[in-house]
Amino acid sequence: MVTAVYVCSICQFAYKTKSLAQQCEQFCKKYHSCNIEITRKSVGEVKV
Repeated sequence: MVTAVYVCSICQFAYKTKSLAQQCEQFCKKYHSCNIEITRKSVGEVKV
């Protein structure tokens, strides 16, 4: 079974929902850092 994940284009953390990925991306852009409250909900990191 393939499960879709949504990825923050800046830090490459993957999330189950598009909303979480967008929140992460907005935080990363604004603060040039990750937010532990958001990243703890990630399902992993995409290696490119």
